[in-house]
Amino acid sequence: MIASLMMYARPELEGAHTRLWTRLRDSLAARGMDAHETLSQTADEFTVWEDPALVFSQTCGMPYRTRLHHTVQLVGTPDYGLEGCAPGYYTSSIVVRADDPRLTLTQFAPARAAYNAAYSQSGFAALYARTQASGFWFANRVQSGSHLRSAQLVAEGAADIAALDSQTWRGVQRYEPWADQLRVLEVTPPTPALPYITGPYHDPDLVFAALTEALENLPPADARALDLRGIVRIPHETYMAVPNPPANAIS
Repeated sequence: MIASLMMYARPELEGAHTRLWTRLRDSLAARGMDAHETLSQTADEFTVWEDPALVFSQTCGMPYRTRLHHTVQLVGTPDYGLEGCAPGYYTSSIVVRADDPRLTLTQFAPARAAYNAAYSQSGFAALYARTQASGFWFANRVQSGSHLRSAQLVAEGAADIAALDSQTWRGVQRYEPWADQLRVLEVTPPTPALPYITGPYHDPDLVFAALTEALENLPPADARALDLRGIVRIPHETYMAVPNPPANAIS
């Protein structure tokens, strides 16, 4: 058995994530489903997501579409109450340095773009779709490994522009002392947010009910820290309808 809540993990939220998992684990146990006592927060993402014994995790929309949808089951999607988004949806905040004089996305066409991973919806696919709508794609790119590192590269001047999951951008603004060195150039259209998933041998309805109960019992301070307003169900077909970048977008 394995479980994780790695997608928005950061030191300031470790306690809140642990308490959420404790309540979820207890709710699952009350429904006859065992789960490991601790979260595997530092495990490789795909090792967790593709484990047949997966109890609970959160993935990204693009890996779900391209690799996981045959082997995992959707549980539900968190509602982070993001501005301009329906419940269960999110955006990418395209950030640049605060002192960069360029004001439009097309002015950044020759710039160096940082992206966390080529399988990221918010850090790569959304940025690709937005730039393609403006008639270009960044020829100069650097892979950072994480949204946080993408933001740091821009703040440090090692990159000029990056697309961050807007919930991650919230965390940067709250916790990082260098956040004021960045500004949002624009925000991408909303897409379904990062879904909670379970493995192929578990009942997603049972997990949804347990998670709903866990969220109801979560201390209000933890819910505020995690920005969790609730959980909604977004159909598989809605996730699958979001376009993927072509293979040559990374070459």
